[in-house]
Amino acid sequence: MFSSIGWGEIVVLLLAALFIFGPERLPDLAKDAAVGLRRARGAMSGARDGLHETLGPEFDHLKGIDLREYHPRSLLRRALLEETEAPGPAEAAPDHLAGGRARVIGVRPDRPDAG
Repeated sequence: MFSSIGWGEIVVLLLAALFIFGPERLPDLAKDAAVGLRRARGAMSGARDGLHETLGPEFDHLKGIDLREYHPRSLLRRALLEETEAPGPAEAAPDHLAGGRARVIGVRPDRPDAG
């Protein structure tokens, strides 16, 4: 939930709230925040259910989609870091770019000059 802030920042925010609002008003503010969060979750759930009723059963296959998977950062990470097919002879990197390992590409054992 709090991926961008750590526990230290949360403690500092709680201490700041304690000094700003005082120990008398802080429990009431926490209750109000909890009620507001509950209402927001209920509204989101109602909107999701209403959308499902409106779209109907032909859009049931979209239920399992995780939208975080389509975030630009995730798409780039997947495109750059996933293994791809081995390069063909025209796409082969020279030995000095292959990380110090020589690559043998395009050698066919059925050819007499292979090997």
